[in-house]
Amino acid sequence: MARRYSDSSDDDSRDGSDGHRDHRRHSRSDRERGRRERERNHDDNEENRQREHSGSSDEDDKCANRDRRRQNQKEREEERNQEGVYEIRRRDLAGSLDEECKRSNIDRRRERERIHDSDGKDRRQKRSRSSDEEEDKHAYRDRRHERERIRDDDDAKIRRREAVDENSKQSDELEEEKQAKRDRRGARDRSNRHEVRHRDRHNDRQRESEASYRNRDLHRHSQHDSDDDEDHRRRSHRSTEHANRGDRRDNDNQPSRRNRHGNSFKEKEEGEIKQKQSALQQTNLNGDTANLGRSGGVYIPPFKLARMMKETQDKSSVEYQRLTWDALRKSINGLVNKVNATNIKNIIPELFAENLIRGRGLFCRSCMKSQMASPGFTDVFAAFVAVVNTKLPEVGDLLLRRIVLQLKRAYKRNDKPQLLAAVKFIAHLVNQQVAHEIIALELLTILLENPTDDSVEVAVGFVTECGSLLQDLSPKGLHGIFERFRGILHEGEIDKRVQFLIEGLFAIRKAKFQGYPAVRPELDLVEQEDQLTHEISLQDEIDPEITLDIFKPDPQYLENEKKYDELKKTILGEESEDEDGSDAASGDEEDDEDDDESDEENEEQMKIKDETETNLVNLRRTIYLTIMSSVDFEEAGHKMLKIKLEPGQEMELCIMLLECCSQERTYLRYYGLLGQRFCMINKVYQENFDKCFVQQYSMIHRLETNKLRNVGKFFAHLIGTDALPWHVLAYIRLTEEDTTSSSRIFIKILFQELSEHLGIRRLNERLSDPTMQDSFESIFPRDNPKNTRFSINFFTSIGLGGITENLREYLKNLPRLIMQQQKPASESDSGDESGSSSSSSDSESASSESESESSSSDESQRRRKKRRR
Repeated sequence: MARRYSDSSDDDSRDGSDGHRDHRRHSRSDRERGRRERERNHDDNEENRQREHSGSSDEDDKCANRDRRRQNQKEREEERNQEGVYEIRRRDLAGSLDEECKRSNIDRRRERERIHDSDGKDRRQKRSRSSDEEEDKHAYRDRRHERERIRDDDDAKIRRREAVDENSKQSDELEEEKQAKRDRRGARDRSNRHEVRHRDRHNDRQRESEASYRNRDLHRHSQHDSDDDEDHRRRSHRSTEHANRGDRRDNDNQPSRRNRHGNSFKEKEEGEIKQKQSALQQTNLNGDTANLGRSGGVYIPPFKLARMMKETQDKSSVEYQRLTWDALRKSINGLVNKVNATNIKNIIPELFAENLIRGRGLFCRSCMKSQMASPGFTDVFAAFVAVVNTKLPEVGDLLLRRIVLQLKRAYKRNDKPQLLAAVKFIAHLVNQQVAHEIIALELLTILLENPTDDSVEVAVGFVTECGSLLQDLSPKGLHGIFERFRGILHEGEIDKRVQFLIEGLFAIRKAKFQGYPAVRPELDLVEQEDQLTHEISLQDEIDPEITLDIFKPDPQYLENEKKYDELKKTILGEESEDEDGSDAASGDEEDDEDDDESDEENEEQMKIKDETETNLVNLRRTIYLTIMSSVDFEEAGHKMLKIKLEPGQEMELCIMLLECCSQERTYLRYYGLLGQRFCMINKVYQENFDKCFVQQYSMIHRLETNKLRNVGKFFAHLIGTDALPWHVLAYIRLTEEDTTSSSRIFIKILFQELSEHLGIRRLNERLSDPTMQDSFESIFPRDNPKNTRFSINFFTSIGLGGITENLREYLKNLPRLIMQQQKPASESDSGDESGSSSSSSDSESASSESESESSSSDESQRRRKKRRR
C-alpha cells in the first residue's frame, strides 16, 4: 500500500513539473514579442524626431511614412493573429497531453494496486492455508465442548432454580394458609370478646332491672304491712280512747294526745327501720347471687365456682340455679366456638351432655353469633344444628325462627353484612333439610321482585349455596328463578359487576353445580329419614322467645334436671351417674385394680397414630431441597448431617439421594460423591445402601432406560470406591432364566463403569480375589455349562471378555474334570483289584493329567501373548 501511494505521488509531481515548464515557455515568448514591439516604436519615434529637426518634410515622405506605418500595423496584426492561433493550438495540445498523462498515470496506479493485492492474497493464502485448517478444527472442537458444558451447567442451574422456586412457592402458600388461619382465629377471638362484653353489659342491665323490680315489690309489700299495722294500732287506741273517754275530758287531754302521737310516730319509725333492714338483707342476698357469675361483674375461677356449687346445700335454691345457668352458658359457648368439620363428631356428645332444653335460647344465640363472626363455618354450624334437631326439634325450630326474624330485620334496615350471613345460614339449613325448600323459593322471589344490585348479589350467593339441592327437590322452581335472572340480565339496569355474577351463576348451573355440593361428605351426619323439616313462611308473625336467654328461677328445677338426665341417657345410651357413683363408692380393691387396668387400656386405645405421614413428607422435602440447593457435595453433606434424624430414618436419606440421582437427565458425579461420603461416615448408611441395591435390582424392570443408567452408574461409583462392599454383587445371578432385558442392561452399565473407573486389569484382579469367590459365583456360574457359556458370551458382547479367562479355562477343562470325577466312582463300584494294575492305572492317569495340565498351560500362555500383541 505504501508503494502504491508513493507511485501515485511521483506521477502527480511529474504532471506538476510539466505544467510549470509549459508556463515558463509561454511567458518567454510574450517577453520577446513585447521587446520587438518596443524596438519598432523606438525606430519610428527616432525617424519622426529627425524629420522634425531637419525641417524638410514633403508629401512623399509623409505618404511613405504612412504606408510604412500601415504596413507595420498589418504585419503586427498578422503576427498577433498567427501567435493567437499558435497559442490556441498549443493550449489544446497541452490539455490533451495532460489528460492522456493523467489517464495513463491512473491506469498504471490501478495496475500496480491490482498486482500488489493479488501478490498479497497469494502470499497470505499460501501462508495460512495449512494453519487455518488445524485452527478451524481446534476451534470447532472447543466451541462444541464449550456449548455442551454451558448446556449442562444451564440445565443443572434451571433444575436447581425450579426446585428453589417450588420450595419458595410451597413455603409462601404455607405461610399464607397460616396467616389466614391466624386472621380467622383473631377475628373469632375479637368477635367472642365483643360478644362477651355485650353479653356482660346486657346481663348487668338485666340484673339491675330485676333488682330494682324486686326492691320495688319489697318496698310495696313492706308499705302495705306497715299500713295494716298502723290501722291495727289506731283501732286499739280508739278502743282504749272510747273506754277512758271521761278521763280525756280533763285539762290533761291535750298533752296525752301529744304523747299518743309521739308514741305512734316512734312506732312508725321503728317499723320503717325494720323494713329497711329486711330490704337491705334481701338486696345483699340478691347482690351476692348476682356476683356469683361473670355477668355480675366479678370473675370466679372454675375451681372456686365448682366448690361453691358443692358447698351449696339447697340444690333448688335460686343461688344454685344461677350458678348452674352461668356454667351452662359458658359450656355451650365454648362448645360452639371450637366446633369444626374434623371434631364435630366429638363435640356432639359433649353438647348433649348439657341441658339443651333449659339452654336452648343460649344455644341458638351462640350459634347465630358464631356464624355471624365466621361465615366460612356456616356449613359446620348447620350440620351441628341438624344433629341437635333430630333429637330436640324445638331447638331447631327456635333457631330457624330467630334466623328468619334476623333476615327480615336486616332486609328492612338495608344491613347487607347481616343479611348475607342470615341468607347463608338459611341456605345451609335448607341443604341439611332442617328448613323446607319453600322458604328458599319464597326468599328468592322476594329478593328478585324489585331487583337492585345488592338484592341480586344476595340472591346469586343464595342460589350458589343451595342450588344443587333445589335442582333435585324443586327443578321447576329453580328454573323459574333462573328465568327471572335471565330477564334481569336482559333488562341491563343493574351494574356490570352484578351482571358478571349472574353469568357466572349460569355457568355454574351448566356445570351442574360442580364444586358447590349441598353437603360435604364429612358433614353428612344425619340420615334423611331421621331429619325433621320445619316449614316457616316469611309472612308469618314470629315469636323469637327472647326470654329464654335470660335467667329465671325454676320452682321445679330438680324434677326438670332429672327428666333431662333420663332423656340424655336415651340419646347417648349411657348408664346413670348415680349407679356409677355407688359402684365407685362401694367398690373393693379388686374393682380398683380393674379400673386401673381399664384406664391403662383406655390410654393405650387413646394413643394417637399419625397415619398421614406428615413428618416423613416434611423430612423428604427438606432432604430434597438441601440436595438441590447445594453447590457441591461437601456443602450438601454438611447440611444433611445437621438434619436431626430419628432412629430408622437413615433409610429415607438414602432413598431420596437415589431418587434425585435417577431423576437427572444425565448421571452427575455429585450424587456418587455424596453417597460415598455418607457410606464412609457411618456404617448404617452403608447397610442402607446395600438394601437399596437389593431393592432396586429386584424392581429394575420398572425403571426407564435413563433412570436405569443413572442408578447403575451410581452403584458402580460406590462399589468402585469401596464405599459399598463387593459382596453386594452376590445378589446378581447372571443366567438366562434369572435375568431380563432391563437387568442385563443394568449389569452391563455397572461393569462397564467399573472397568472405566478401575481399569480392566484391576477389575480382573478384584474379581479373581479368592476370598470373594463365594460372592462372585452367581455372576460367574459354574453349576451348569449352559450358564457358564451364557456368562462368558455376555461379558464378551459388552467388551469385557478379559474378566472371563478363569471361566473359559474352567469350561475348557470341564470334560476332563467330569471324567476324573467318574473314575473314582467306577473304581469304588468294581472293588479292589490287583495292586500292579491299580498302580499302572494310577501312573497312567497321573501322566495323562500332567500332560493335560501342561497342554492347557501352554495354550493359556499362547492366548496371553496374542492379547499382549
